[in-house]
Amino acid sequence: MLKIGLTGGIASGKSLVASRLQELGALLIDADLIARQVVEPGTAGLDRIVEAFGRGILDEEDRLDRPKLGSIVFHDPSQREVLNGIVHPLVREAAAAMMAGAAAGDIVVQDIPLLVETGQGSKFHLVVVVDAPDDLRVQRMVELRGMAPEDARSRMAAQATRKDRNAAADVILDNAATREELLATVDGLWEQRLVPFAENIKRGVRAVRSDGPVMASSKEHWGSQAARLAERLMAAAPEEIMAVDHIGSTSVPGLAAKDVLDLQVAVADLDTADRIAPRLAAAGFPAVPHVRQDTPKPSHPEPEGWQKRFHANADPGRPVNLHVRVAGSPGWHYALLFRDWLRAEPSAVALYESHKRELAGRYAEDRDTAAYADAKEPWFTDIAWPLMEEWANRTGWRPPSYSSSAVRKRGQ
Repeated sequence: MLKIGLTGGIASGKSLVASRLQELGALLIDADLIARQVVEPGTAGLDRIVEAFGRGILDEEDRLDRPKLGSIVFHDPSQREVLNGIVHPLVREAAAAMMAGAAAGDIVVQDIPLLVETGQGSKFHLVVVVDAPDDLRVQRMVELRGMAPEDARSRMAAQATRKDRNAAADVILDNAATREELLATVDGLWEQRLVPFAENIKRGVRAVRSDGPVMASSKEHWGSQAARLAERLMAAAPEEIMAVDHIGSTSVPGLAAKDVLDLQVAVADLDTADRIAPRLAAAGFPAVPHVRQDTPKPSHPEPEGWQKRFHANADPGRPVNLHVRVAGSPGWHYALLFRDWLRAEPSAVALYESHKRELAGRYAEDRDTAAYADAKEPWFTDIAWPLMEEWANRTGWRPPSYSSSAVRKRGQ
């Protein structure tokens, strides 16, 4: 199944997006609705809230007086933490039970107002944020909900900032214009990304790529995207994955590259790589069979040291190559050294970019990158390798070491 985390600040339009996704066919799990259900009269949740806040937060029918409780927790962060500590675990438990009943090809959308605040982003294939300017959200709360401006701002202050929320997003839906424009954007997201993503996960195949070696200027967001994906990969097999590193051209600031992220997963051995393959596939990274191994380099000529397992992203909106290598192997070592050499040496960046642009022009008519990749191999061995080795010896560079119990994420 495809798991989507939907969030947005108060009065951003998140509920409208959730309703539209449900109309389109998503299984909607509404955290706000569940949060109400777990504190209904007679529930353990309500009993615990009364124990923490007193019977004064009940109305005449012994139901939770939400405005009264809200006036307490939205002005006192410590009280808000007490409430969240009671309600959030109950909501997550109920949501997990609902998700367990979903079918393999379902698109499950969890509507979670505090997704960012509670650090749940790594649980999902995608985090979708509904965004609107703060002033517009205050205006909506005043005009549509009858709130005083200061109360509206207080509610907003109790949530993550707009900057932090958007930084956690894989998809940002702009709701600063009309309702019709927002719904049209949601429809496009559903048809062009979510439906094919879910189908690819169900079939266990990577997303179709039809672009040749098209170079893009370096993007600042490549690093943050890689970091989010690294967290999801670590969450898929936390006891087996030793590290996830952002490697390749997109990991080097200022270097032009194809808009494809390369990530390296470090494992103890290839048996581990094979054992976690189904979990990587469920996380959105199915194995790609019949991919050639890395080419041995002069200082490490043994072919067995360059074996790897290769996966790629099922998400049509974010191409990713995933290289699963044994920590300490020559292929693992080369990928990290190559990245760090390029990051440290501007002359190396210029040299590599010139070579890539020349080859991209040569193979511009290709509909894939196979010939382009093959043509780069001699450069890696004959040009890059001796320069990298010299730099490593001169600077004392050493690759990271992982203890048997260490589990690290290294998305940057």
